[in-house]
Amino acid sequence: MRQQFAIIRAIGFVTYKEWAAFRSHMLASLFVGPVLFLVQVFIWQAMFEGKDIINGLTFAQMLTYYGVATLIHYVTFDFADWNLQMLVRSGKFVTFALRPLPHWLFALAQKIGHRSLALGVEVLPVLLLFIFLFQVDLMPAAPGWATASILLSFMMSFFINYCVGLTAFWIVRAEGVRRVFLLLKDICAGVFLPLSFFPEVVQKILFFLPFQFITYLPTRVFIGDYELAGISLSLAQAVGLQAIAVVLTGCVTLLLYHAALKRFTGVGV
Repeated sequence: MRQQFAIIRAIGFVTYKEWAAFRSHMLASLFVGPVLFLVQVFIWQAMFEGKDIINGLTFAQMLTYYGVATLIHYVTFDFADWNLQMLVRSGKFVTFALRPLPHWLFALAQKIGHRSLALGVEVLPVLLLFIFLFQVDLMPAAPGWATASILLSFMMSFFINYCVGLTAFWIVRAEGVRRVFLLLKDICAGVFLPLSFFPEVVQKILFFLPFQFITYLPTRVFIGDYELAGISLSLAQAVGLQAIAVVLTGCVTLLLYHAALKRFTGVGV
């Protein structure tokens, strides 16, 4: 266990240094994120005209929702799906299949290193921009629960994206499937619209899907309350439910990974 932790730390550090040399690739986020947020400000200003609350959220809470959702996206951004599909399609995955460290753990270490760099290059500048330029309240209601929820969101995002990448073992040209799935994932996660704005029947379906645990739930935990499909949970209950969902999704990821390795070996034979 200690040796694996040292390997993960080394991979994360190398990834950090590698991307630090090309950190200008991340600077586009300093423009894209705030511009998209500004669009949301204009939209919701019009929606809240003459209204104090919409679906249980005030205008200030709505801005906080989108501000936190944007920052969570920066923290949890993942490219494991694209990277894995490229390795499988090019045949380079065979080098990882022969290594003692499973590729999913290697990919997780890469993500940790990549997102560690993003904390200073993307998250902090945009956070300050939201606070001082847009006057958004980004003080979590319960810092401990908010931090735990964002860390769980980090893991959930990785597991789901890695599962998408594993489809390359069954579908060689999986780029189309990947793009459609990731779009649906963002919709079902509450990136474009809080899930509480969907019809009740849709909310009930979304409640049992894993996607809400990437954006919607950690954002609501950050704000200080959680409600979906008529179900209200305390912060402890919401984070506990998220932890269970992450463990289950992780188990599914490992099962798919081992099934993919058997298929990869079978093709090689």
